[in-house]
Amino acid sequence: MSATSGKNGRLVLFDGPGTPFRTETHAVRALHPGEILVRNIYTTLCGSDLHTFCGLRSEPCPTVLGHEIVGEIVQLHPSHPGTDLQGNALRPGDRITWTIFASDPQSANALRGMPQKGEGLFKYGHARAAGDEVFHGGLAEFCILQPHTGIIKLPEEIPLPVAATLNCSVSTVAGALRTAGDLLGKKVLITGMGHLGIMCAAMCREAGASWTGAADINETRLRESLQFGVDAVFNMQQDATGLTAILREQTGGVDVVFDMSGSPAAMEFGISCLAIGGCAVWIGAVFQTRPVSVNPEKIIRNLLTIRGLHNYNFEDFRNAFAFIHANWKKYPFASMIEKEFTLGETQAAFEYAVARKPLRVGVRLT
Repeated sequence: MSATSGKNGRLVLFDGPGTPFRTETHAVRALHPGEILVRNIYTTLCGSDLHTFCGLRSEPCPTVLGHEIVGEIVQLHPSHPGTDLQGNALRPGDRITWTIFASDPQSANALRGMPQKGEGLFKYGHARAAGDEVFHGGLAEFCILQPHTGIIKLPEEIPLPVAATLNCSVSTVAGALRTAGDLLGKKVLITGMGHLGIMCAAMCREAGASWTGAADINETRLRESLQFGVDAVFNMQQDATGLTAILREQTGGVDVVFDMSGSPAAMEFGISCLAIGGCAVWIGAVFQTRPVSVNPEKIIRNLLTIRGLHNYNFEDFRNAFAFIHANWKKYPFASMIEKEFTLGETQAAFEYAVARKPLRVGVRLT
């Protein structure tokens, strides 16, 4: 096989916080065994992309950001199994999305149900762009999928902006629900009503939660959450002690609290709202924060559990797709992508997202 695929593609490189994005054209290298070449058609900017842009988290640079991606298959290496995680045949022209990661399926953590922490871990939109290894993020015309990447073939009727969020936000929330256990008849509180939190509200409703509360400091986000299965909203700009008393008066204490904000104050508030035997699932703190203050006696006497989740596994990815496939018409998910940009407008897309704080912005590549 030749040194390149014979194709050239544009990509947008990120060199670090405070440095403008730059656009380059590179040759697409030939596929290695087990790989797939995809033409990216839509990417949404995740909160972690914005954290990297602002310097709240660090990635190797230069890099091609973006990991919430939908693409179309251009070419499969002959050694690729040729099927997705559902057993569907994959062919050029198919619309797909894929896991944020690839890793060794035989590594210890993968065999324990944590492939996102497996050996040989590779994460799309998080890798250094060097040499001919540059097409591995969403802000580029192409992406090369490594072996052992989980792939799902998408029905074309699911709107691109909705489908793009499936492989990060929606799958992470599916993992959070798995971590929390059965929600049927449970009272749930969600702190942080960004894309994760609002998606969590809809998924909790569909999982049979009897009551779902939303807490945030943003009144607009709280109002929006009411369209996604939320029963009551709580503005965390109020005194935390008083707010806890109000919530406990309404509910008697919640069974599960999901933190999607990463705010130590929000995590502390969530713990204070738990009923005896309750569980806190923390998702949002994927950047440096101050330590969380927890009263160990309360944890012990109230039989509380705190669990963390980073990314998701293949089961979560499949469950996320099943949820979106069944419910994308039921909830206004497409409205969560508030503005679209082109690949050439990447700088403007990030600046808009930081300044306006929309739930998501989209980058349409075709």
